[in-house]
Amino acid sequence: MKKAKIISVLCAISILFVGCGSTATTSNSSNVTSNKTATTSSVDLSTVTITVGETGWKSKEAQFKAAGLDDTPYKVEYVNFQGGNLQLEAQAAKQLDLASTSEIPPIFASQSTNGGNFKVIAYSQANTLLQELVIPKGSKLKSVADLKGKKVAYVDSTTAHYFLLKMLQEAGLTWSDITPVELSTPDGATALIGGKVDALASYGNAIITAHLNGATTLASAKDILSGNFPIEASLSAISDPGKHAAIVDYLSRLNKATAWTRENSEEWATLVAAATKQPLAQALSTFKEAEAQTPTKISPTSKEAIASQQDIVDTFFKVGLLKSKVDVSSFWSNAFDDELNKALGQ
Repeated sequence: MKKAKIISVLCAISILFVGCGSTATTSNSSNVTSNKTATTSSVDLSTVTITVGETGWKSKEAQFKAAGLDDTPYKVEYVNFQGGNLQLEAQAAKQLDLASTSEIPPIFASQSTNGGNFKVIAYSQANTLLQELVIPKGSKLKSVADLKGKKVAYVDSTTAHYFLLKMLQEAGLTWSDITPVELSTPDGATALIGGKVDALASYGNAIITAHLNGATTLASAKDILSGNFPIEASLSAISDPGKHAAIVDYLSRLNKATAWTRENSEEWATLVAAATKQPLAQALSTFKEAEAQTPTKISPTSKEAIASQQDIVDTFFKVGLLKSKVDVSSFWSNAFDDELNKALGQ
């Protein structure tokens, strides 16, 4: 089999990774941290720079430029990562102001020193497509139950970790019934294509690449995941008036930029196809399917989003992947709620 060049990017239609919320339990949001700051109306934004994390190619930066919204009164520096978990590692190291992840990385990051140096200030609602468990071309596996004793690659502390666990449970298997192989998104795709593993649980461009090389879907996580993507701000950015104001404006523009992509789907798909090295027809079809399932939009914090993430914690704790129970409301903050409600028109 000819190996395709693995591109460590995520499709724009799958901004980041997600978590199950369809059966979420109720969660008391009274513990949500309130980090109100002083008024930012008189802040000189021309002196402000915010660092923003991206997973894969710079899709947010591309959206801003395509929609004509990149004329920000502050400076934006984008930093690329292979996953949301790595964004939070950078945030813990005080190298990132704003991150965007699935529901899973913040759970583990909150257990590190200083609580991970972040708070979830909002979340993006997006589609749950391209989150799959795939098998290589020629595989004789027919169901998830057939994975017993097999090598399965996954991305640690991400949706891939979570939905693989849920799929195994639904098939009557446990984590110990497989040989889990922790790999990055590009390395996982390479391992699958090269026959080093029997299956791969991954997302975004890794799944696209796998399919382009003959892989087939063993199970989809589209009905397992919630479609919530937490947006995390560093503690210093929350308390800094200039960065705080810039983040409000940035998220408002991002919301408008995603709306622009829906209104200009062919133009946007052309940019996605070029960046992700996939056929234009495929990029356009995938984008339209994704937006038809769940139109991407940003929302302030909510009790429902907190409950969705708490359900994931409960699942991980029951199977021993978390040593202690985590109250997710402890790392959510409503410091931006009022401003975002106004800026987003909600």
